[in-house]
Amino acid sequence: MKKNNQNPKIEQVSLDETLPHQISSPSFKNTGIHMEPPFINKYGVIIGDSKYSSENSPLENWSKETDPEIMSGDEWVHPTNDIGWNSTENRKLLEKKKKPNASPFMHPTKDVSHHND
Repeated sequence: MKKNNQNPKIEQVSLDETLPHQISSPSFKNTGIHMEPPFINKYGVIIGDSKYSSENSPLENWSKETDPEIMSGDEWVHPTNDIGWNSTENRKLLEKKKKPNASPFMHPTKDVSHHND
């Protein structure tokens, strides 16, 4: 696998705590989790840019000598731009973190008008 020593330009792919270019991507807005920018791992591969091929990636340079273990570990997973967030379970976790979109004078967790109407 070749490693490019040039510093590639990393573009921010999120907008207002969302990934609008991914139709099934959840919104992190108002969850307390902030979108993190893409990063370059020790192999020179940009992680989290939503481009799934890289000239430095082991997948693009696979051979009989490539050990699959090279692509294991946290350096291959982006914390907020990862397909795992698109799962139903993880989307529900994010929704639970969002505060209710209540009217200006409503308590955020108590319904004081319950049984009063």
